Formats: sequence, structure tokens, C-alpha cells
Amino acid sequence: MRRYGPAVLLALVGAAILRVSLFSNLYLRYVQVGLRPYLVVSGVVLVLLAVVVAVLVRTAGEQEDPEDLEDRENPDSHPGHTHGPAGPRVAWFLTLPALALLLFPPPALGSYSADREADRRAARGVGTFPALPAGNPLDLTLGDFGSRAVYDTGRSLKGRTVRLTGFVTRGAGGTWYIARLLVSCCAADATTAKAEVRGAGAPPVDTWVTVTGTWHPEGEPGSDAAWPPVLDATSVRRVPQPDNPYEKR
Repeated sequence: MRRYGPAVLLALVGAAILRVSLFSNLYLRYVQVGLRPYLVVSGVVLVLLAVVVAVLVRTAGEQEDPEDLEDRENPDSHPGHTHGPAGPRVAWFLTLPALALLLFPPPALGSYSADREADRRAARGVGTFPALPAGNPLDLTLGDFGSRAVYDTGRSLKGRTVRLTGFVTRGAGGTWYIARLLVSCCAADATTAKAEVRGAGAPPVDTWVTVTGTWHPEGEPGSDAAWPPVLDATSVRRVPQPDNPYEKR
């Protein structure tokens, strides 16, 4: 039975990939939506490869001498008569991570990752941003809100009511933020966009909320004082985590 170990491992990994990419939207916790076809193809290839490996192993086993096969499966049955190692039984533990991925996909990155990125932001030049669409409240991504609040010399956010959606993370002294992770390709390259929320009590960490409010200018555009941007909240509403928890960077 140990001979089928590689096939089982390939099948479990392939099934896990297909579970998160073909049969659900869980893949959005890890990669951008455009990578879904590649994940599906990878999962199918791994499952097919597992079938091929299993067939080859079975065919090879049927062609072996019965005594050699017995020696390989039970090396202690004929002391001194062995034909190479059959592989340690502990190797089967390699299937546990793949099985765990299949049954319990890891959650999306949250406040822990956002806090680690709190002091890292890309250097951008200040300047005038394009005009915002008409209407209040205006739905904005946290990335767009943060860029305009920190770098827009035209102050396009001034006087506008905006609506932001993200998860809750905490700071020192009772400060709390609404945050979102920005990705270019996958969760491995995630950076953080966040805004300090004032005028409303903090929900539990990692709770997803939609905050409506107005921008509170701090410091000069591009200065350290302007980061992180501040939002004076008029309402905070709990919402379910979206299928795609990340924003495109």
C-alpha cells in the first residue's frame, strides 16, 4: 500500500486546489481573480497525474515476482533477503498538510498582517488627482481613499462623504482603524491600506465593517503627519467578509 503514497499525495493536493478554485471562491483568499483558470488547470493536472502514477505502480506490481513483492511489503518476513527500502512509514505523514488544506482552507489575511505592514508604504509623489464622481456618500476603496488623503494636493476628498469597507484593527491608546490588504498577484505580496476612524466605538478586531464619514485632513500632502489618513465617522455598520477580501494594488 505504501507504493501508492506519491499518488495519494498528488491527488490530495490536486483536490485541495480544485476545492478552493473550481467549487468555491476560497481561492480569492490567496490570489487575484484572474489566476483562477491557472489554479483549475493545475488541480486537474495533479489529479490526472495521481491517476497515472497509481496505474503505473499497479502495473509494475503485477509484473513483479510474488516473492519480491512480499519482501518489499514485509521486509522482516525473510531476514537477509531484501531488495531495497520500501520507504519509511512516517512518510505518510506528508499527506496530513494536503489533507488539512483540503478540509480546512486557511482564512484570509487579517489584522495581524495589517499591523505588520503599518509602517510600510510605497513612496509616491504628491500631485493632483482626477476629480471624483458626483454623489454622496461615495463608495471608495481604502487604497484610493488613502492615496488621495495623503498625496492629493487638490484635496479632492474635502467636503465629500465617503463609504469605506474593510476589517477592524487596533492601535495604541484606543485608536482603531479600518483596513484592507492590497495585492498585485497573491497574498504573499500584500501591503496595507488603512484609515483611522474617529467618532465611533471600535468593533472587535477582524470584524468587517462599512464606515461612512468625512475625511479629516492631517498635515501637508506627502508628509508623515498625513499618514495614516483619518475619517470622522457618522456610521459604522457590520458586514460579512466579501468573497474577495483584498483590493487590487
